[in-house]
Amino acid sequence: MLRYLVPALIAFAAGPAAANKVFVSNERGNSVTVLDSDTWEVLTEFPAGNRPRGITISPDGRELYVCASDDDLVRVFDPETYREMHTLPSGPDPELFVLHPSGNPLYIANEDDNLVTVVDTQSHTVLAEIPVGVEPEGMGVSPDGAWVVNTSETTNMAHFIDTSDFKIKHNVLVDQRPRFAQYSADGTKLFVTSEIGGTISVMDIADGGAPTLVDKIGFEVPGVLPEWLQPVGARITSDGKWLFVALGPANRVAVIDAETNAVVEYIPVGQRVWQLGFTPGEEFLITTNGNSNDITIIDVAAQKAIKSVQVGQQPWGVVVAPD
Repeated sequence: MLRYLVPALIAFAAGPAAANKVFVSNERGNSVTVLDSDTWEVLTEFPAGNRPRGITISPDGRELYVCASDDDLVRVFDPETYREMHTLPSGPDPELFVLHPSGNPLYIANEDDNLVTVVDTQSHTVLAEIPVGVEPEGMGVSPDGAWVVNTSETTNMAHFIDTSDFKIKHNVLVDQRPRFAQYSADGTKLFVTSEIGGTISVMDIADGGAPTLVDKIGFEVPGVLPEWLQPVGARITSDGKWLFVALGPANRVAVIDAETNAVVEYIPVGQRVWQLGFTPGEEFLITTNGNSNDITIIDVAAQKAIKSVQVGQQPWGVVVAPD
């Protein structure tokens, strides 16, 4: 792995500072690829433990968190030097997590034990283990940090956890194999993707956080088998207008008018598109394409793919450093 790291670090140190770094977890490559969001050039690749999947960064940009699923740990890296700073306990097989908007704590889905583990990022201790449905996968957090949503793949539910006492207060049945939960920036809507069900469940969120299921969004692409239309990762623009959804083996990102819930466009991307991440100003959306070992960069305003870049083996998650 040093053959990737050393030359790239020297080149990066000698060049101009990038506006933002893009971090991509490579599930099969056991690494994180780092790119420059100005040039979309690969800066380096560094080892990140066994089977890295979920990836996020602290609001101040000082800590990069990676779910090392086969190590049963969250590994924490310095985003500037790429050195591992410490690890966090996670429970078995961590896959996805979310940070509280303040940066602490971290909420982690433990698929094997049917738990959400809550970890203090400062003391590096477990604050709570919350029993949820079977095979918890997706995680979402409300903008005010009052609620964390976990989706359980086999129970087919979205569980609403009150962060003040770590208790489940609401459960909503969704379609088969829910994968991801995404709040709108104002906290009034929640979108839950269901991979096998092939739908997005749309919920209105009342004052106090109570959800009401109001709609389901389906997909239809000419020439693509219905069973290939598998919604997984999702991101919504901060103005609440556009929802982007990765459609897995359909090799498309769906563009949804988040005010009407109408699908308006399908953007071709790489093979088995999985997770999505915006650049800080939302000019670009980055997709991870696991079977083509690349990322696709989408111009958000134009709703068009503009570039693909090879990264590591089986890219899974993506996060961009804050401004």
